[in-house]
Amino acid sequence: MSRRAFIRWMLGLIVLIGAAITGLFKLLHRPEDAAQAAQTSTDAEPRLAEQEPPASKPEPANDKDPLFSFMILSDLHVSVYDPNTVKHMKEALEDMKQFESPIEALMLTGDLTDFGGADGYKELQKLLSAYKLPPMYANMGNHDYYDIWVDKKGAFNKETMPNGKTDWQARERFQKFFNLKSIYNAAQINGFPVILLSQEAYMQEKPEVGEGAWYSDEQLDWFKNQLAQHKDGKPIFVMTHQPLPPIGSDGGTHQLIPAKKFREILKPYKNVFVFCGHRHQDFQNGAEHYVKETFHYFHNSSVGRVLNRNFDNAGKDKSQGLYVQVYKDRVTVRGREFSKRTWLKEADWSLKLT
Repeated sequence: MSRRAFIRWMLGLIVLIGAAITGLFKLLHRPEDAAQAAQTSTDAEPRLAEQEPPASKPEPANDKDPLFSFMILSDLHVSVYDPNTVKHMKEALEDMKQFESPIEALMLTGDLTDFGGADGYKELQKLLSAYKLPPMYANMGNHDYYDIWVDKKGAFNKETMPNGKTDWQARERFQKFFNLKSIYNAAQINGFPVILLSQEAYMQEKPEVGEGAWYSDEQLDWFKNQLAQHKDGKPIFVMTHQPLPPIGSDGGTHQLIPAKKFREILKPYKNVFVFCGHRHQDFQNGAEHYVKETFHYFHNSSVGRVLNRNFDNAGKDKSQGLYVQVYKDRVTVRGREFSKRTWLKEADWSLKLT
């Protein structure tokens, strides 16, 4: 299958289901020598250095000061074949380096690289290792499984997918990179729980889920047990990649699966904050980024590619994320434009705890 045929197929899929994968064009038109370099780069798997868990900080004397704060970066799509993604990630890291407020932790919520191969992870490793960063936590997105589309010549090949590769290898690469025993994981930041869920399979193992985030009963039982350890009413933070479907649906391609069970698990708990990525929607384009269900639900924008309502990368200079601060009586969530180091008035929420 030709490169142009593949991009037409993939973009057609995106239009039908509302996703935005604009980076494929660059991959499908990259030079042959770059494709060969990508194949060679798979020989060594990159990984980050082991990190220490976040240190507890004393409770502030002033109730107006936050108990702790963290940043959420979604849809980095780091790729050596799209310099803009690297540029935008640097903008985010440079902004955090000189941030006026503390950042106790950094959440990376899926689509870390554009194509899930070792070359993308090496570029991400180079970017992250150049900065002194707070403890990082991550989950997987659909793009982190995309290496199965790449053939031995470094080109996308739908006809030969999975091109001798497996979803298991994608999970293993992600776990090794972040020194994890599982693709879903949890942490505590200053005594507050953060739970990161990951899709467990992609099209090589479960073609029926498409680009959806399928969670096994095992993962959801683990999720339920994690929540059960925190019944004190403190805020609980949950990170996913794909968004939830409308209430009543169990999810499908480009959505969380099974959504009904996910929502049911959360029902008994108050002060739960769920964050997803995947949509790439500009905080300034009028799209809905906050929804109140039995929990507080936020759609993050994107670091790598910020999209308009038509899922076009119209704002190529934009790079956005969310900054979360936890107080005794409330949680604030604010949109950040990293390219200009400014706050976005269209993404500014203060939610009282109950």
